[in-house]
Amino acid sequence: MNVQKVGIVGAGTMGQGLAAAIAGKGIDVILLDRSEQELERAKLGLELSLDHRLAKWGITEAEKKSILSRIVLGTNLSLLRDCEVVIETIWENLEEKTDLLLAIEQEVGPEALVASNTSTLSITELAVQTAHPERVIGLHFHFPVEQRNLVEVVRGLKTSERTAEAAFRFLEGLGKQAVQVFESPGFITTRLMLPLINEAVLIYAEGVATAEDIDKAMKHGYGFHIGPLELADRFGLDAVVDMLDALFHETMEPRYRPAAYLRKLVRGGQLGTKARQGFFQYDEWGERV
Repeated sequence: MNVQKVGIVGAGTMGQGLAAAIAGKGIDVILLDRSEQELERAKLGLELSLDHRLAKWGITEAEKKSILSRIVLGTNLSLLRDCEVVIETIWENLEEKTDLLLAIEQEVGPEALVASNTSTLSITELAVQTAHPERVIGLHFHFPVEQRNLVEVVRGLKTSERTAEAAFRFLEGLGKQAVQVFESPGFITTRLMLPLINEAVLIYAEGVATAEDIDKAMKHGYGFHIGPLELADRFGLDAVVDMLDALFHETMEPRYRPAAYLRKLVRGGQLGTKARQGFFQYDEWGERV
């Protein structure tokens, strides 16, 4: 698949990261959201993120300008008509995602790849109401996109071999490592990581160890790049609760029942890096302080 234009619907943190990473590969990007206010936030977020990479010598000023020049922001789904790939990155809500996929399908060409970046929801259930469920697939990117090479390629019940092959070729062009997953709640990474995060929260809430020492134990004891509590902060603690709730509802497995302390932090507005406070404190760039 020779991809020249990619549509991303949902201009939040993940959508911004995807847009910058894809545009950085020389591909034009259409980044959409529901309102001009959301797009203004996305524009500022992109600028700040690229400035941060620039300050750390991750990109040059010319590369920053090139990336921004390839990203077109808008609110109208008709902008997706020439896209070979469209990825939705909105909140983990089955009904909203399904409605969005139906709307996307009305705009894109018959050969376009239609993907969801969901981390917990059923691709089969998302695709079943579309006219062409065979071309719907899950592409579970991991944040921050430019630093995380892994993408889970999630096949629903009716996802075709052609669609899966096109997805793998697209990801190869982005320089990503793709793994194939036949649909299961939580796929691979979410299913393994969420119980670990939940247990780390329980250990912390019981006063067994500090947040710093829990993360240090996993980083230095098991070679984790980032500890489970900081990872939860970077996911967003509200997102972690939502993902755990979704998996618990789907499987009724007690290991996915969100820890009470996790809900307490969310109720208190300590949502992680986006609020600058979770299990740890963060600056405006999302760096630990």
